[in-house]
Amino acid sequence: MASLFHHLRPLDESSTLPLYQQLQRSLRHIIESRVLGPDDALPPERDLAEELAVSRITVRKAIDGLVEEGLLIRRQGSGTFVSNRVEKNFAKLTSFSEDMRARGRKPHSVWLNRAAGSVTPEEALALRSSPGTPVYRFHRIRYADDAPMALEYATVLASCLQSVDAVESSLYEALEKNGNRPARALQRLRAVLLTGEQAQLLKAQEKDPGLLVERLGSLKDGRTIEFTQSFYRGDIYDFVAELNASS
Repeated sequence: MASLFHHLRPLDESSTLPLYQQLQRSLRHIIESRVLGPDDALPPERDLAEELAVSRITVRKAIDGLVEEGLLIRRQGSGTFVSNRVEKNFAKLTSFSEDMRARGRKPHSVWLNRAAGSVTPEEALALRSSPGTPVYRFHRIRYADDAPMALEYATVLASCLQSVDAVESSLYEALEKNGNRPARALQRLRAVLLTGEQAQLLKAQEKDPGLLVERLGSLKDGRTIEFTQSFYRGDIYDFVAELNASS
């Protein structure tokens, strides 16, 4: 626990940033830098308050914010732990790799298929393209650390990438390098039961609950360039959205 306290950044009472937000930043940095990993316990609030010379109210407010973000989870009678679940904010257009890094996880992929071809009828309809339009397809298992999170089947217009080998880890990073990162997307989510093949690839059980997310990514000019279907494990992945009442 002493090593954890060593990584906590000093709090500055003269800063314009409230103390609880400073502590939130410090704890978030510890999680994202893997000083604390999934399921690791946080020190008791009392110990944090004493170590940082702040009130327990300040500590609790800081932790409350990280619980709301999904980075921490409180377990009745046990304490506060780094969450082993992953949350995806449906309101933000980010890649899988960006989401995992933001949660302090290390993203990587196992390729199932990577190939050039022409649009299928379903892809042509989704991408609003003509029959025979060249596309690149990227099929892979997406991991966070050593845990398989999703099966991703992405199709993008071939005109948006230099080659099918341009994607190394992040599709969106490759598209951004070519000046074609989607600026907006339409996403649909529905509950599914994993098939036997999907469950085997995701180290789950057949008919376990899953989440199918379909994404249509478009450029600023409105052209749809990406059609992705992702099957997520329902037991360790959550989707959240912030809703505001209309004025």
